[in-house]
Amino acid sequence: MKTRITDLFGIEHTSIQGSMHYVGFAALATATSNADGLGVITGFTQKTPEPFAREIARCRDMTDKLFGVNLTFLSAFAKPPYPEYIDLIREAGIRMERTDRKDVR
Repeated sequence: MKTRITDLFGIEHTSIQGSMHYVGFAALATATSNADGLGVITGFTQKTPEPFAREIARCRDMTDKLFGVNLTFLSAFAKPPYPEYIDLIREAGIRMERTDRKDVR
């Protein structure tokens, strides 16, 4: 089915994986992306930015398709190192866009 979503993200199916805590790892994201949907890695499933960076790298190794990341902002008793997660996402070049569209940033 061709829709605005499939056109925008260059995917065949309008299947977008939800960001699910404890299961949003590279394996699930790449399985979804490799099936022509949109896979998503969940940022806080990894307890610190370092394993999050490894999951992004694993995802890149496992697929050449588009995938995204989710970073949830919640008020909590213990504040995660949000700036470190945000820097990691930016430095990894994660953008929710088609990789062949140079005009969209």
